[in-house]
Amino acid sequence: METQKTIFRPCIDLHNGQVKQIVGGTLTDDGATENFVSGQPSSHFAKMFQADRLVGGHVIQLGPGNETAARQAIAAYPNGLQIGGGIDDSNAQKWVDLGASHIIVTSWLFNERGQLQEQRVAELANLVTPERLVIDLSCRKTESGWTVAMNRWQTMTDLRLDHSTLDRLSQYCDEFLIHAADVEGKCRGIDGPLVQMLGQWQGSKVVYAGGVAGMADVELIQSLSKGRVDVTVGSALDLFGGTGVIYKDIVQWNDRR
Repeated sequence: METQKTIFRPCIDLHNGQVKQIVGGTLTDDGATENFVSGQPSSHFAKMFQADRLVGGHVIQLGPGNETAARQAIAAYPNGLQIGGGIDDSNAQKWVDLGASHIIVTSWLFNERGQLQEQRVAELANLVTPERLVIDLSCRKTESGWTVAMNRWQTMTDLRLDHSTLDRLSQYCDEFLIHAADVEGKCRGIDGPLVQMLGQWQGSKVVYAGGVAGMADVELIQSLSKGRVDVTVGSALDLFGGTGVIYKDIVQWNDRR
């Protein structure tokens, strides 16, 4: 397998209108366990990512009350950021029109019982084109491997995350975004077996998030996936109050590709 280069993808996570980092799986209607709350607006980070020529980053709306902040980020870096959180067929085109490079969808693709509704995937791909669609298959570890979780990672679906699922859905999207919900926000290391499994898939681009504690984890993702999996770093990044990854260092990592 040809070795490629793992690329750092920036992120802007929004909760109650503020840029935050939370511990994966703790988000409920009552709140979340927060690692970091920024005093800067979302546009501040978007402009920084644009200045540093970072591409393929995402803005995630963690619950209601984030649309204004999401709009500000997208407007600050038009066609440079993806948008996710509460996306469905009623608002996907709006976000494209506002300047999002891609829309990210997960929970809407399932019914209340967690069963995948593939016709919804097809409808959304037809609406915005597959080139602008990212399918979020964030997951939790289960006895059978990894299972996709929805509704802020609180509800397990009937969809197993494996090569067969990626093959099945790749016709509808440009790439996949996969948070390892069990380690997300904990800065205690990545889910190595998950990264390795994703890197062995011979399809479109995959972006992994979850557990990165330092640059050694970025290098591990490069090694385990042979560069086929890109990475998002949140709570460990000094921009978001972390100490494990210095922003300028990971920007330089991208520049060395």
